[in-house]
Amino acid sequence: MHLPFLKKQPRIPKQEPKEISTLEDLITPSSFKIAGNHLQINDKFARTLFVFTYPRFLQSNWLSPIINLDIEQDIAFFIHPSDTGAVLKNLQKSVARVQSQMSMQAESGKVRDPILETAYRDMEELRNRLQQGTEKFFKAGLYLTVYGESTQKLDKLVNQLAVLLESKLVYAKPALFQMQKGFKSTTPLGNDHLLIHTSMNSQPLSTFFPFISSDLTSNKGALYGINRHNNSLVLFDRFSLENANVVIFAKAGAGKSYFAKLDILRSMMLDTEVIVIDPENEYQHLAQTVDGSFIKISMVSQHHINPFDLPKPQQDESFQQVFRSNVISLIGLLRIMIGEKTEFGPKLTPEQDAILDRAITETYALYDIKADSDFSDKTPPTLSDLETVLQSMEGGADLAIRLEKYTKGTFAGFLNQQTNVSLDKQLTVFNIRDMEDELRPIAMYLIIHHIWNLVRSKLKKRILMIDEAWWMMQYQDAASFLFGIAKRARKYYLGVTTITQDIEDFVNSPYGKPIVTNSSLQLLLRQSPAAVDVLQKTFYLTDEEKFLLLESSIGEGLFFAGSKHIAIKVVASYAEDQVITSDPAQLLEIEKAKQELAEENNQE
Repeated sequence: MHLPFLKKQPRIPKQEPKEISTLEDLITPSSFKIAGNHLQINDKFARTLFVFTYPRFLQSNWLSPIINLDIEQDIAFFIHPSDTGAVLKNLQKSVARVQSQMSMQAESGKVRDPILETAYRDMEELRNRLQQGTEKFFKAGLYLTVYGESTQKLDKLVNQLAVLLESKLVYAKPALFQMQKGFKSTTPLGNDHLLIHTSMNSQPLSTFFPFISSDLTSNKGALYGINRHNNSLVLFDRFSLENANVVIFAKAGAGKSYFAKLDILRSMMLDTEVIVIDPENEYQHLAQTVDGSFIKISMVSQHHINPFDLPKPQQDESFQQVFRSNVISLIGLLRIMIGEKTEFGPKLTPEQDAILDRAITETYALYDIKADSDFSDKTPPTLSDLETVLQSMEGGADLAIRLEKYTKGTFAGFLNQQTNVSLDKQLTVFNIRDMEDELRPIAMYLIIHHIWNLVRSKLKKRILMIDEAWWMMQYQDAASFLFGIAKRARKYYLGVTTITQDIEDFVNSPYGKPIVTNSSLQLLLRQSPAAVDVLQKTFYLTDEEKFLLLESSIGEGLFFAGSKHIAIKVVASYAEDQVITSDPAQLLEIEKAKQELAEENNQE
């Protein structure tokens, strides 16, 4: 009887437990498709190009535009040394062949061939250098792998790269049916699988030196951030350029105030005095931390600034020059205060302008202040004195009535007082958060005018930071005044930092773009889709740079310094972050920690 189930069964070997994952499992894509002219890695497409022709002469730094091109790409460059003896033998044969061709053409009476003569001279010169040991010979391969979201996008990027290469007389083509080898050659493994080389000696080979991406690193200056192209430091001295002015454009929450406060903190370490106009109470914590002055300007504030203050002339200035300049600034302020508003801003008639000019001069004369006299120790008049003069002048009654709200009305406590603020700290913050919207441009104008008088009186390394500058750009006289300071700041060792989030109002002002062009440093952080087109036209950005501004994270953007510009990431240390943060949640935590520490000290 046959009982198969009683037959001895073969022993099943015990299986080892399989590892959960390996390094290959972690880095290998989920899909990898190979086609004739591209690869597909998951949802991304890639194509590898190889360079096959170079010009007779290669300029140094020729690879810089390709490396800095704002596309996703991998570049691999392989250098294989050649045997100098074998190269010399081949050169000798080539020289003999070219000489023979030239002799045959001469004997047959043909016109000399400049191509042969040039080749002969090049080979002779190269042979001499190789024999003298001043040159070596190599075989070089340059491969570029470009990535795109689709085949259409990939074609566009490859064409863009090919056009840029061809502008240098360097020609490349896709590694057809060798895409896998091309891709593997541009991975960071250092293996040359394509083996497509061009013979080249040391001199042209040196022009391939790859570490030439845009950088803004110098031996001195403040650290502005990290270069996103090559992770180098953006270390720069703003006062080393033709002017030290900076403009910062960013949408709300993109990190513009964070960068500004970081710049203040690091500039103070370089013995720079900083003055800030703060419209939203963002700099109070910083001012208190570094023992600076925090001056609140409002209708009920105890701090006052007299618009009639006069600066002390410098050595190269006369009293008359300073006096007339101050009168012009005063007229600009009064246009904002009492001018009739139109769609183009405040406006006074030419007759009213002339009356104001004469009234200001007569008001100063009441206190024995004249253009041709020494007024350095004189007490200046106030707005009430100007109102009195206007009431007694023919045609000035209407202007005096408009001025009443600043001398006797609601706004009297703000402007109609002698100055009682001093700028004796390294950091001074003027806070105008509690100022009515109608008065904000007036307050900003008045504060800047007061700062400008101080700057002109005493030469010192200073930075004036104006946050939300678009408030001033709404008024033509205020915008003109700000532009005048930005243009003349260099003479007085002053750098003006202009910060705004309302880009269209700023740039569309007649003085907006001139302020930008008179600023050697510009920082563009993350932008909204509605404003990015205006910036692209103003700064002549490429489409890649435009998309970078739309997709940047907080504290990331483009940094312009002179003729250079890079992608930047603003970074701060932990200690700096605790001082400059604007995050309400983080500020509450800091305040809570302070209270707990104070309670512990009281208990002890």
